[in-house]
Amino acid sequence: MKQKSYVLFTSYLLLGTFLSGCATVPRAGSISTYSIRGASYVALTSLCKVRNIEWQYDSFARSAVLTRGARQVHVRVGDTMVLVDGNPEYLTHPVVMNLGTIMVPYRFSEQIIDKVFGGKAHMPLPQMPLAAKIKKVVVDAGHGGKDPGAIGKGGLREKDVNLDVAKRLATLLRARGIEVVMTRNSDVFVPLSRRVDIANSSGADIYVSVHANANRVRSLNGFEVYYISPKASDAKRAVDSAKSETLSIENARFGSQSLTLKTILWDMIYAYSRAESIELSNAICKGANSSLDVRVIGVKNANFQVLRGAHMPAVLVEMGFLSNSAEERKLKNSFYRQKVAECISDGLREYARKGTFIRTVKR
Repeated sequence: MKQKSYVLFTSYLLLGTFLSGCATVPRAGSISTYSIRGASYVALTSLCKVRNIEWQYDSFARSAVLTRGARQVHVRVGDTMVLVDGNPEYLTHPVVMNLGTIMVPYRFSEQIIDKVFGGKAHMPLPQMPLAAKIKKVVVDAGHGGKDPGAIGKGGLREKDVNLDVAKRLATLLRARGIEVVMTRNSDVFVPLSRRVDIANSSGADIYVSVHANANRVRSLNGFEVYYISPKASDAKRAVDSAKSETLSIENARFGSQSLTLKTILWDMIYAYSRAESIELSNAICKGANSSLDVRVIGVKNANFQVLRGAHMPAVLVEMGFLSNSAEERKLKNSFYRQKVAECISDGLREYARKGTFIRTVKR
């Protein structure tokens, strides 16, 4: 970047409702987050102020230099690349200008500021939209205990990756006011049928099973999300559920508990859940496409047992292929795992904007 006459910003810009994104309500000592084009951002002025970082802005080049001691970070509006002491680093989303203020992606603080300048500031997580109806989510870390799942050439075990990402996802959701039920919190074996029972008895709105993939063809790579296959007959599942389970739907009363009525209702619930699972799968893939440096294969269906018995919208996320050496290296990286958890959380948030939820409780 060419050196030009820099204008030193000495005042903190109060954006409030003038910002075109949707802001969270700031707390004392915190930094507000904003939703801009579906991604979470913070004002660079705010970030520099709470971290005591000097910065200068070139209005002609639309670029800024952050300085403390001998360390420097250069950012430019419209770019995903930033220069850290002259070396390039890449962000998941571009730096943007919003009504005269430079905005940086939410993870900029962790990815750049913490690494270059050290120290940490309170950064509230972006909240779920006010209209969100998701109250409870079951997060299932695939495999565990005696079942390691896939094992990469470098020795990375799927069960370990799954649990780490599942815990990160649970933390993100809880920070946004969502109740989370984990099918496992440690390296233990949980049968598939037990995982489904946990989900159904919880009265959750959403069920997310976290996995990593593998294939004999080591060149295969990518991120994909599964929903229950149409081959899993809704009608058959409805009959089985009507015979074995007492139907209880939140805020609903029935004048009859006849087998025919219960079968019809279960059929409707399963049909609804599959349709909503497809919408949720698409939302998660959209989040991965915008925030992860990965090939997004897309949405698929399969007759997985861990999805087949779920009463609520349920998806299985395949984060990448451990059989692919490049993706195994990515999944070893804690920062990348955090981004995977965030993209799933963002997918849930996007889905929540329009979702309508039917809560059933197994008794």
